[in-house]
Amino acid sequence: MTGGVIRLFIVLVSAALFTALPALVSVWQVHAQEFSSEGTSAPAFDLSLPSISSFAPATDSSSPLALQTGGEITLSARLTEEGKDISRGLVWRVFGQQAGPDGKLPLIASAQGGTSVFNLAPGGYLVHAAYGRAGATKRITVGRDGKSESLVLDAGGLKLDATLAGGVRIPPAKLKVSIYEAEADASGERALIIPNVSPNSVVRLNSGVYHIVSTYGAVNAVIRSDIRIEAGKLTEATVEHHAAELTMKLVREAGGEAIADTSWSILSSSGDPVREVVGAFASLVLAEGDYTIIAKNKDRIYQRDFTVVGGRNQDVEVLATEANTIQDMEGAD
Repeated sequence: MTGGVIRLFIVLVSAALFTALPALVSVWQVHAQEFSSEGTSAPAFDLSLPSISSFAPATDSSSPLALQTGGEITLSARLTEEGKDISRGLVWRVFGQQAGPDGKLPLIASAQGGTSVFNLAPGGYLVHAAYGRAGATKRITVGRDGKSESLVLDAGGLKLDATLAGGVRIPPAKLKVSIYEAEADASGERALIIPNVSPNSVVRLNSGVYHIVSTYGAVNAVIRSDIRIEAGKLTEATVEHHAAELTMKLVREAGGEAIADTSWSILSSSGDPVREVVGAFASLVLAEGDYTIIAKNKDRIYQRDFTVVGGRNQDVEVLATEANTIQDMEGAD
């Protein structure tokens, strides 16, 4: 009797397992497909995981986590107190107030364009707005609430050009324009602000007086002037050079071939050295005035007096004749 009961129990248990087996196989196949699609092997056990709502919400990754507890500050800049906000061309830099080990203020943030928005930790900062060579600095305080700050640059524009007499344009490659501070230091030198300004380009500067140096060529055709920049205005200035470009040749006869291996010395009307060059064709720009040209070839020295007329470029021939020969080197060095 007992053996029969045991056999009946085993049969019932076997039937139950046989009935549940397809469902267990079906569940494993579903999980295997899910993990396979993600490139991950199937797990050994079916784990019970919490739902998505059990995790903390995702943070905004558009800004560093350290800044998300700070305040929002909007920075804008104008040329004058009554002017409009500058829409482009600004460079913003935000510095901390405590200098680092190198003695410099740490750069906290920067941006380019027009009006800019920063998220900063509460505290004090120094903000600098640069617009070309114009700029302004302001101390700001950032709190938890959003706020706006505006900087007045007190700046204008300067557009420079240079011509020869009669309005003839000077080749840009031979023209150099530089901007200096108006006031000289104790040694009589002025601080250079901007070198090599391109003709007809607009330079942004804080309002004030500046010293402009325009050089045509590389010798003595130099014009200096002081120009005042007004805030919110574009100042245009054109200087006129009274100078010319000369090409010197030592020849045996008028219109002849230039003699090679010739060295040249240019003297002013008072006998002061102006320039020394070497070459069969020696070209240079000289300011308007009277000069003496000295040419040396081998052991022979020749000279010619010449007048430079502004705007009149020309070739200058020195004839290698006895009439132009001098016997000593005095004044040629």
